[in-house]
Amino acid sequence: MPRDLIAGVVVALALIPEAIAFSIIAGLDPQVGLYASFCIAVVIAFSGGRPGMISAATGAMALLMVTLVREHGLEYLLAATILTGILQILAGFLKLGNLLRFVSKSVMTGFVNALAILIFMAQLPEFAGAGVTMYAMVAGGLAIIYILPRFTRAVPSPLICIVVLTIASIVAGMDLRTVSDMGQLPSTVPVFLIPDIPWNLETLMIILPYAIPLTIVGLLESLMTAQIVDDFTDTPSPKNRECAGQGIANVVSGFFGGMAGCAMIGQSVINVKSGGRGRLSCFAAGVFLLIMIVVLGDWVGKN
Repeated sequence: MPRDLIAGVVVALALIPEAIAFSIIAGLDPQVGLYASFCIAVVIAFSGGRPGMISAATGAMALLMVTLVREHGLEYLLAATILTGILQILAGFLKLGNLLRFVSKSVMTGFVNALAILIFMAQLPEFAGAGVTMYAMVAGGLAIIYILPRFTRAVPSPLICIVVLTIASIVAGMDLRTVSDMGQLPSTVPVFLIPDIPWNLETLMIILPYAIPLTIVGLLESLMTAQIVDDFTDTPSPKNRECAGQGIANVVSGFFGGMAGCAMIGQSVINVKSGGRGRLSCFAAGVFLLIMIVVLGDWVGKN
């Protein structure tokens, strides 16, 4: 249990800048991605089929929302998120998760490697004209993450990295890009709301073409991530329950002002390697995320 809580803190810290970035990609206010990450992480901890897997707002889903947001606005996106969840729940009841067994190991390996390359490439623009200080911080962070475990694993090295480098940057007054530079953090908890749109056939025809690809991409990424965590932990997980669980989480997200999301392979691997193996780690990640942005927003913004 203590390892799950610690892993949840590590994941929550990593989720904040990612959720903001994914909101910006979709053309949304940062709070939409942050609220989605909170809602999805907390709900999937109970409804999902793969303990230890992290689900939240993701870049793959954000890319599919751009046109809908630009042409129709946030309210229609929330409706599309709810419809996506309903379709995913239906997929779970139809046992479509069983189809994952037809995906070969080579496809899984390619999926993981391709995602790693995309994440690496997405970080490269941050290095352009960043200066020596930023390069030194990156080198120091990598050194802590990969060298510290050789001496102790009592505390996850990513958490030590975040704490040490944050303190160093604040004490030294380093001129670095921080979380607050990416967008304004919300100051209140999400509240239940019903999208302010006409609930008719015309609206369905607008959101359905977006909900279907969101459903497919969300389930594919979630099921493949679940399989990867299965291999990491050498334990099986019910894939059909995961389909329905992702759907329930997205329905809740849509009713609380969040965008659609799915499982995150990067954060799931961080969670597992930090000792998070149970449902508590994902739940803790969501709770700590909300506490950090609402209560500790000023401090988090300096990271």
